[in-house]
Amino acid sequence: MNIILIVLYAIAYIVATILGLRYYTHMLQLSSYQFQGYFRFLRSKPHRYGLHVGFLCVTIISGSLGINKLGRAFRFLSLLFLIFLIFQYIPKPAKKKFVVTKRVQRLFITYAVLFLILGAVAGFLYLSGNTAISSVFIATSNNVSNFTMEGNGKRVTAAVIVAVFMGLLPLFIALGNLINLPIEKKVNDWFIHDAQRMLAEHPGLRIIGITGSYGKTSVKYYLWTLLSEGFRVLMTPESFNTPMGVVRTIREQLTPMHEIFICEMGARHVHDIKEITDIVHPDDGILTSIGPQHLETFHSIVNIIDTKYELFDAVQEKSSKGLKFANGDNEIIRSNMRHNNVVLYGVSKGCDYRATDVKYSSDGATFTVTAPDGESAEFNMKLLGEHNVTNVVGAIAMAHTMGIPMSKLKMAVRRITPAPHRQELIKHGNVSIIDDAYNSNPMGAKMALDTLSKFEDSVRILVTPGMVELGDKEAEYNKEFGKQAADAADYIILVGAEHVKPIKEGALEAGFPEDKLFVKATLKEATDLMYELDAGKPKVILLENDLPDNYT
Repeated sequence: MNIILIVLYAIAYIVATILGLRYYTHMLQLSSYQFQGYFRFLRSKPHRYGLHVGFLCVTIISGSLGINKLGRAFRFLSLLFLIFLIFQYIPKPAKKKFVVTKRVQRLFITYAVLFLILGAVAGFLYLSGNTAISSVFIATSNNVSNFTMEGNGKRVTAAVIVAVFMGLLPLFIALGNLINLPIEKKVNDWFIHDAQRMLAEHPGLRIIGITGSYGKTSVKYYLWTLLSEGFRVLMTPESFNTPMGVVRTIREQLTPMHEIFICEMGARHVHDIKEITDIVHPDDGILTSIGPQHLETFHSIVNIIDTKYELFDAVQEKSSKGLKFANGDNEIIRSNMRHNNVVLYGVSKGCDYRATDVKYSSDGATFTVTAPDGESAEFNMKLLGEHNVTNVVGAIAMAHTMGIPMSKLKMAVRRITPAPHRQELIKHGNVSIIDDAYNSNPMGAKMALDTLSKFEDSVRILVTPGMVELGDKEAEYNKEFGKQAADAADYIILVGAEHVKPIKEGALEAGFPEDKLFVKATLKEATDLMYELDAGKPKVILLENDLPDNYT
């Protein structure tokens, strides 16, 4: 019986360890291997970490108690802990799948080394002849009894090995990441230097940097469509806007045939933009917006402003003739302009490239764009929302300045389609879905609600888990989002728990009917409900933000 229990325990331990390592490494990957994001995740799941600590305590106690009935009971409880952990960490469908990259493979090698070191230390203690003395305090309703027993050194040593590694498993993932940092830096530096070599061998390539708190991916796609009318253009795909995402694009996709490289630049920390500009050295730049995003890591709007303007700093440093375009509808940009010769675009007065006579419909917009030289043309597009008029005008401004006539751009604008998950309109019969699932921010969320509000002849449904990474302002911005949603939606479906409480509070304070506001635990439950709601007329559903698994 004892042998069977030991075999079951060993199997359960191996399975729980592998699944646990996979799970927490996935969360580390979703946090971009950043400690701040990973430890935020751990703080949000104290019950899971508590399971590991509980296993650690129970296993060490069981090893110290010997083979009496109490010891066997604790060993059985330890086995139950392992079985429960297995069920916790069995892989479930993920929004962003776990990718076994070379970096992940190196991490697992480090985990194995850490376990072997732990085992070697424990083995040394055992061979040196040390035994363990343990005290177990058992409380009853009447008194507290103190039992002291000298355990077998071998048994206690084994208990310590398995208990410490599994009990502190989430921290071992962080330790492995810390140990590997110098290795990863060496690897990344090699890739960066290789990408820089390729750029140096392509001196005729014109590099356009695009950054902003929101809108940068959309403008990238729109600009790529327009510039393709006259040039061979490469752009960073999807949201490849980190230094290594940019480097990967260059190394895997850049060819001697390309004439222009459109490089999206994202930022979560101060100087993140400079890190990318130091790699690619952009000739021109577009600043799509500045707003309160990633405040958890930026800490202040001033830091966001300074970081976003690092793009224009790099353009100006490379050449005084570099083109600099900025969203003239963005108040923060206009009130914090710190560079000369910046071309403003948008729908506001004073913009150098300005859209006027804007007319909206559920199928898109029509508007007239006037250039600084007086040339103008009427454009039709299939995109939704006023913010997309501004985004398209920004792309028109850059393409026109680079020599593509307005007449040629008109046809290209008609062909523009939404960037994936950026207010992408998907129609299924009487149901229209506005997919705005990419990481949301207060300004972007408000714009999405403005788009939803324009579907006045339909039942308007908002589905959202709220906004994150807004630091101390998170609850405040989510509450304001709830108030805005009360005016734009007929039904509100909130997904999750903590992040949606302020949204619910804000919506109810704004007078939204409580019987039309729902809170669901998962996105699947929310999507099932949004289709089940009896509307009586066409539905328009806004999917606003879709938090990755390390936030849910």
